[in-house]
Amino acid sequence: MVTGAEGFIGRNTVIRLNELGFRTLSFTRKTPISYLPDLIEKSGFIIHLAGENRPADEKSFNEINAGLTSRVCDLVANSGRNIPLILASSSQARLNNPYGKSKLEAENLVRRLKARSKSPVFIFRLPGVFGKWCKPNYNSVVATFCYNISRDLPININNPLTELSLVYVDDVVKEFVDIVQGYRSCKEFCSIQPEYQINLNDLALKIKSFKDSRNSLMIDRVGSGFTRKLYSTYVSYLPTMDFAYSLPSYSDNRGIFAEILKTKDSGQFSFFTAKAGVTRGGHYHHSKTEKFLVVKGEARFNFKHIVSEKKYEIHTSGDKLKVVETVPGWSHSITNTGNEEMVVLLWANEIFNPDEPDTTSYDI
Repeated sequence: MVTGAEGFIGRNTVIRLNELGFRTLSFTRKTPISYLPDLIEKSGFIIHLAGENRPADEKSFNEINAGLTSRVCDLVANSGRNIPLILASSSQARLNNPYGKSKLEAENLVRRLKARSKSPVFIFRLPGVFGKWCKPNYNSVVATFCYNISRDLPININNPLTELSLVYVDDVVKEFVDIVQGYRSCKEFCSIQPEYQINLNDLALKIKSFKDSRNSLMIDRVGSGFTRKLYSTYVSYLPTMDFAYSLPSYSDNRGIFAEILKTKDSGQFSFFTAKAGVTRGGHYHHSKTEKFLVVKGEARFNFKHIVSEKKYEIHTSGDKLKVVETVPGWSHSITNTGNEEMVVLLWANEIFNPDEPDTTSYDI
C-alpha cells in the first residue's frame, strides 16, 4: 500500500512498482479514512508518503503528518502481522517549526511501532526532492524554476547564495523499491544517495541554459549526474506546444544544410542534402574529423591524400547504412550518384569556428 499515492513521489513510486509486477493499493486524499483498515489488512508492505506541508491551517500538520501516521501504526500493530513500513519524513524534522515538529512526531510513532509489533521500519529524512510531476509554485523551487522558465515567466530569488540539498525522485523510488524487494536494508534511518548541493543562483542559471540551448544549439553535459536529472526534470515541464522547435537551415543550388546540436566537448551534429549529381566538400582538415551517414540516396565518397596524392573511393547508400569517417590530411568530397535527393547525417568532433575553421580547399 502506498499512502499519498497521487502525490509527486507517490505517483512515481506506484508506477515503478506496477512496472515490476507488484499489486499496489492506493490511499489518497480522496480515500475515506474508513477504508484504511481493509487496505492495511490486504497489505504486505506499506510505503507511507502522505503528508501535509502547506496547509491553510497549521493544525493540519498534526492531523495529517502525525495523526494519519498514528492511525496507520495502530492498525499495523493490531493486525497481528509484522508489516514492513517505509516512512517519508523530512530533513526539517530537525527544525523547531510546526511542520518539522509534526514530521518528528511521525518518526517517533513509527519507531514505537517497531517496538510494539516488531515490524521492520525504514525512515527517510528527505531533503528537497525534484523530478517529473512535482507541483510548481508550491513547495519545490526546482519545479517552480523549471515551470516558470520554460514559459518565460519570472522567478524570484531573495538570496542567490541560498544552498539547496536535493535528491532525484528516481533515486528515491529506487531506494524504496530495493527495500521492498529485499535488496537493501538499513537501521531505522535511511538516506538517499547521491545528494546534490547547489545554490539558487546556479540552479536558475543551469535551467535557463537548458531553455537557451534551443537557440544556441549548445547542449549542456546532460548525459550523467545531476545535470542529466535536472535536464530531464526541466523537459518534463515543457508545455505541449514546445515539444518541438524549429532549426535554422541554409540552402543553395546544391541542397540544404542545418546544424542540429552542439556539445561542449564532443563536437556537433548536422545534416545536409544534395541534389542528383551534386558534389559537396573538396577540402581537408588537419585535426578535425567527421562521421558521415547517408540515410537516403546513393553516394560516392572521394578521398585524396594531400601529400602522396593517393586516391580512394567509398560507395554507400541509404539502403546499406555505412558510416564513412574523414581522416586528417586527406581531402574529401561526397557526390550524389543517384537520381533522388541525398540526405546525410554528419558528426564533427569539434564545433565549427569560423575564425579557425581547420578547413582548406583542395581539388580531388
